[in-house]
Amino acid sequence: MNQVDEIAAAAARLVVEEGMEYGAAKRRALRDLRARRAAMPSNEAVEAEVREYLQLFCAETQPAELHALRQVAWLWMQRMSAFRPHLAGAVWRGTATRLSAVLIELYCDDGKSAELALVNESVNFDVGSIDQRGAEGLTVLTVASYSAALGEAVTVHMTVLDHDALRGALKLDTLGRSWRGDMAGVQRLLAVTPSGEVPS
Repeated sequence: MNQVDEIAAAAARLVVEEGMEYGAAKRRALRDLRARRAAMPSNEAVEAEVREYLQLFCAETQPAELHALRQVAWLWMQRMSAFRPHLAGAVWRGTATRLSAVLIELYCDDGKSAELALVNESVNFDVGSIDQRGAEGLTVLTVASYSAALGEAVTVHMTVLDHDALRGALKLDTLGRSWRGDMAGVQRLLAVTPSGEVPS
């Protein structure tokens, strides 16, 4: 196994066991392996390792956990339907476990409108930001949403993006699979028994 593959495998374990996002998991794996600065694996390479790990160690529990997280995502996408919500990350791609956060992207004409909508509904939420290289940071609205199926609260991060960013967000991966999906796509996933499938 070459160094890039080692980093991908180590990152995958962190994604599954600690619920880390891919970027943070790759950086942590690099440190944990005390590897020299190397070409980092792509997110697709890490995801392939995540799928293998889930199949080996979590096959009995992960599908139900994924379905529960998609139900939470659907609830919040309905509540925020005015802002063109798209589900992203592991919950959309089918690799989420109960440790994963739900990542929803909101595409707004007015960035403050989503925040105001939560205020008007008396929703408790935190406001954070994501740095963007060479651009203004993105606002992230975070809520804790209880899942009866999981018996615990799920973290939901809603990233506020400009409406014009939606076109670029719909690009596909190298295998022609989508990185995010709209409400219709999530509804289709919930209509079938979850199996960790990758949406097309």
